[in-house]
Amino acid sequence: MANVVVVGAQWGDEGKGKIVDWLSERADVIARFQGGHNAGHTLVIDGVTYKLHALPSGVVRGGKLSVIGNGVVLDPWHLLEEIATLRAQGVEITPQTLMIAENTPLILPFHGELDRAREAQASVGKIGTTGRGIGPAYEDKVGRRVIRVADLGDAATLEARVDRALVHHNALRAGLGLEPVDRAALIADLREIAPDILKFAAPVWKVLNEKRRAGKRILFEGAQGALLDIDFGTYPFVTSSNVIAGQAATGTGIGPGAIDFVLGIVKSYTTRVGEGPFPTELDDADGRRLGERGHEFGTTTGRKRRCGWFDAVLVRQSCAISGINGIALTKLDVLDGFETLKICVGYELDGERIDHLPTAADHQARCRPVYEEMPGWSESTEGARSWADLPANAIKYVRRVEELIGCPVALLSTSPEREDTILVTDPFAD
Repeated sequence: MANVVVVGAQWGDEGKGKIVDWLSERADVIARFQGGHNAGHTLVIDGVTYKLHALPSGVVRGGKLSVIGNGVVLDPWHLLEEIATLRAQGVEITPQTLMIAENTPLILPFHGELDRAREAQASVGKIGTTGRGIGPAYEDKVGRRVIRVADLGDAATLEARVDRALVHHNALRAGLGLEPVDRAALIADLREIAPDILKFAAPVWKVLNEKRRAGKRILFEGAQGALLDIDFGTYPFVTSSNVIAGQAATGTGIGPGAIDFVLGIVKSYTTRVGEGPFPTELDDADGRRLGERGHEFGTTTGRKRRCGWFDAVLVRQSCAISGINGIALTKLDVLDGFETLKICVGYELDGERIDHLPTAADHQARCRPVYEEMPGWSESTEGARSWADLPANAIKYVRRVEELIGCPVALLSTSPEREDTILVTDPFAD
C-alpha cells in the first residue's frame, strides 16, 4: 500500500491542515515527523474548527492511529493542554489512538525563556521565532543534553539528565541576566506530568515498520515549509529542524524506501511570517487584498503574514529538494477578481538573470523578481469540486504553474472546507 509524505513547499501556512485531514480519511496511521508547537494547523470539519499545534491532524478522525515521531520536539505541558481542549470538543484521545516516540526530545520551560531572551537582545538581529523554545530544544538534542520522553520513567536518569542540561543553561542564563533554573521545582514538575505522558510512549519506529509490513497506509505529516528548512531554507531566518521530505524517514524511524509519494502543499500566491528575504512581497493594495481575502494570520501566533505573488522559482526549488511527485494547490479562490495576475519566473541579481534562489544572504536580499503576467478571472472559484466548475483563465493559471515548477497538480483546493477539493492524482494509489 502507498505511503505518503506531506510537506509545505513554501514558507509554511500553505494549507497543510486541510489537505492532511482530507488524506487522513484514507490513511491508517498519521505520523508527525518534525517541528514543535510553533506550527499550527486549522481544520474545519462539519462546521467545527479545530486548531492543532503539537498533535497530528489525524487525531480528529476516529479509528486512526496518530503518532508523534522522534523528529519532533515536544512541550509536554502544551500537549496535555491541547489534548484537554480537543477532548472538550468531543475528540477521543487515548493510548490506542495516540503514540509518542520514546526518544522524542522534550521542550522545557527554560527553553522558551532562553528563546525569548535571545530575541530581546537589541545587539543581535531578530530571527522572528515564536519564542516557544523549539530552537533551544533542538540545540540540546544535538548537544546530547536534552531530556527525552523515556527519561521520565526513571527518577535517577531524569535527575542526571536535568543536571547535565542545567550546567549548560545556567551558564547561558547568567550571561543573559536570568536567574538560575530552580532544579527541585523543575524535577517535581516533570515527575508530576510523567504518568500522563508515559502512557502514550511507544517504540514508534517498531510500530510503524510493523504497520508497513501489514500493508497499512501511513501518512507522514510535516510542519512549516521547505523554505524554512535549517539546511535549504533562507538561513538564518529558518526553523530549527529539517522540513523537507527526507526528514520523514529519520524523524519517525522508518526507511526512505517506505515513502511512495511526496505531496507538496503550495499556496496559489506566496506568504511568510517573520523576518527574512521575500522576493515577491507586495507592499501595496494587491498585497493587502491577498492578506484580507486569504485571512492571512498565523494559527499559532496570530501574526499577520506578509503576502506576495506566486514565486515559481522557489516552488520549483522545493520540488527538487524534497523529490515532490505532485502538489496540492490551495487557496485558488483568493485570486478571484484580480484583473491581472503575476507569477515570478526568475530573478535578476546585479543585472544577471538567474533561475534559483542563491544561498548567500546578501545575494538573496538583492534578488529582484522577474514577472510574467496572466489575465485573471471575475468568476468565483470558491467551492469548485471539478475542473468544469473553474473559469477558463483559472485553469490556464494552474496549468502555467505546473509548467513553471516542473511538477503536476495532484489536488486543487478551493475553500477551507475539506470537500471543496478537486482530485487529479490519488497520492495513495497503489
